[in-house]
Amino acid sequence: MPADKLAEYLAGVANVLRPNETPGMDCALVATRHAGLFSISTTDFFYPNVESPFAQGRVAAANVLSDLYANGVVDVDTVLMILGVSMDMEPADRDAVTKEMIRGFTTAVHEAGASVTGGQTVRNPWPIIGGVASAVVREEELVRPAGARAGDVLVLTKPLGTQVAVNLWQWRGMVTPNGERNWPKVASFVTEADAAATYDAAVESMTRLNRAAAAALHAHGAHGATDVTGFGLLGHARNFAAHSTARVSLVIDTLPLLARTAAVDAATGGGFRLREGLSAETSGGLLVALPSDAAAAAFIADVEAADGRPAWVIGRVVETPAGEANGAVILADARIIEV
Repeated sequence: MPADKLAEYLAGVANVLRPNETPGMDCALVATRHAGLFSISTTDFFYPNVESPFAQGRVAAANVLSDLYANGVVDVDTVLMILGVSMDMEPADRDAVTKEMIRGFTTAVHEAGASVTGGQTVRNPWPIIGGVASAVVREEELVRPAGARAGDVLVLTKPLGTQVAVNLWQWRGMVTPNGERNWPKVASFVTEADAAATYDAAVESMTRLNRAAAAALHAHGAHGATDVTGFGLLGHARNFAAHSTARVSLVIDTLPLLARTAAVDAATGGGFRLREGLSAETSGGLLVALPSDAAAAAFIADVEAADGRPAWVIGRVVETPAGEANGAVILADARIIEV
């Protein structure tokens, strides 16, 4: 779905919800029959996008957990696993890949302090891994995604460019069905060692949990957050603005990108739309609205101390002009930070 149609779609969804249901950006949030308790849940699954089955399992778990983290839920109660066993692979390879995907998924879930308590397995041509994460929470355990206000500072907790990085690594020996090879387009400035380093950085980012960032939302008074995944930075920023109850727009002036991904995107004619903020991300960081520069600095310090990786101030929240809809924009002269 085009990013500029996302807010319109979500508005339509809101019109068919029952009174106790909330149209969440990242999760289903429903008031339970028990006073003061909410059920929050989300689901996602993936075909392989990395080479290691173990890492693929971690990526899938980190991505599905991230939806709850974006709502401030630090402690996830349970995760169900969605597993597609490839029937097109040789039996020995199928068994090895399936076991490693399961091991990677459960390792990440255990790291999150939760358990894999069931799920569903199907036969499929391609291996698939994903899950359903859920928790029962009280209001004070949530950071709802509707509170962004003018003057807020925007922070991003992971770099962008995972789609570009993964494709770059695959291009080394790949020929498309029409005989085209993408590697020659970048070979003049990217070595295989460069591609490997960019790929490894992307895998590290995709397999890292956003749990520390979720805890820091509460500690530093965040007004809301979303995780950056399939709609890209700009798509999720627009959705964030659309859910805000105040008249706000998100202005992004800085883009932290994995090293070499901007040049690779440019060499392919901008096909990934990375500079536009529309390149799909997998298991991306949290985009957070914080109430002040001091709060943003403290938030970043906590996340960096916990994860050992940087986070960045990438923009501001401003008041939307009268008569205009809430939205988001990436400035034409946005600063690029290579990570």
